[in-house]
Amino acid sequence: MSKVRVAGFGVSIDGFGAGPDQSLENPLGIGGPELHNWFYPTRTFRSMLGKDDGTDDRFARAAMEGGTTFHFVAEGIEAALAQAKVAAGDLDVKICGGVSTVRQYLLTGAIDELHLALSPVLLGRGESLFAGIDLPTIGYRVTEVVPMELATHLVLTR
Repeated sequence: MSKVRVAGFGVSIDGFGAGPDQSLENPLGIGGPELHNWFYPTRTFRSMLGKDDGTDDRFARAAMEGGTTFHFVAEGIEAALAQAKVAAGDLDVKICGGVSTVRQYLLTGAIDELHLALSPVLLGRGESLFAGIDLPTIGYRVTEVVPMELATHLVLTR
């Protein structure tokens, strides 16, 4: 049976998925890129964070190899998820995006599995992933914990 999943979502010790003062130039906010220090620092990942000179555009094209296609749906999250499930068939659907996107799907109970990378970072403020969401009441529980050097990986399952 296919699942709706969030995979490798970086969150600070104090529960923020992005730091304060997000902007087009700084989409993860102040301190936000530190949430991803656990991630393997590939050239592509560094370029997404603005830490590469971008002179070799092979990496932008490589990200789309294998048939990945992005569809933008304006009819809301339910319509987007319905379309994704049809497209995925028997495969899992991965929810991607920022804190707001994940929160919306969490509040509807649509996410079956949420993999968090809990980074040893304190942001103090920013965009909170779980503020006002009672995870146990809507059926989530921690099913896996894997401590590593740069992050503790947690899986929440519904």
